[in-house]
Amino acid sequence: MSNATVTNYLNWDAPKEHEDLMCVEHEGLAKLSEKQCQPETQLKFIIEAWLQIVECRRVLKWTYAYGFYLPEHEHAKRQFFEYLQGEAEAGLERLHQCAEKELHTYINDDGSQDAFNNFRTKLAGLTSVTRNYFENLVRALENGLSDVDAHAPSTKTSSSKNAAGTSKAKGTKGKGSSRVGATSRTDDSTGWSCDQCTYMNPRTATSCQMCDNGR
Repeated sequence: MSNATVTNYLNWDAPKEHEDLMCVEHEGLAKLSEKQCQPETQLKFIIEAWLQIVECRRVLKWTYAYGFYLPEHEHAKRQFFEYLQGEAEAGLERLHQCAEKELHTYINDDGSQDAFNNFRTKLAGLTSVTRNYFENLVRALENGLSDVDAHAPSTKTSSSKNAAGTSKAKGTKGKGSSRVGATSRTDDSTGWSCDQCTYMNPRTATSCQMCDNGR
């Protein structure tokens, strides 16, 4: 493997996340339960988020090995792979940020009940969205990236439906971190639904509160 591939491969190893999960499970939940006056059984959404983080990092680690052996001449497949990988990686980073830094504000400080309930909704939503990203990525790899024409030139537009059939990724993507330019799917007096993750946002929000996609 190239040095860059090896670095990315090692960066997504997950021993620290295992340790963080154990710490949250054995210490964090008890402390949070006391602060928020909620039984630990009502805080399992936090453990689910961390389990998802550990699993996603394991999957992402191996995608770099997959990408290394993907033939260079299969431009459309490589672009599609890098797009899916980039979306999954960005989703995981958002989930990790919420599960780690935002969670600690409630463990270490006394947050209001309303604020904590909003955090619960956000973290559970990010867990679900990230799971979908990785399910799409794994399914595409299992199918050999068959959703694209491996012989199409890189200058042509390629498209693929995600597993839920809710969105299309169109155009040539040069890097995995590229994002889909999507607008709101629905827009009414109460709010609008994000085309990328389907999260229902308040009407005043200019970008998705779940995945940061522009309205």
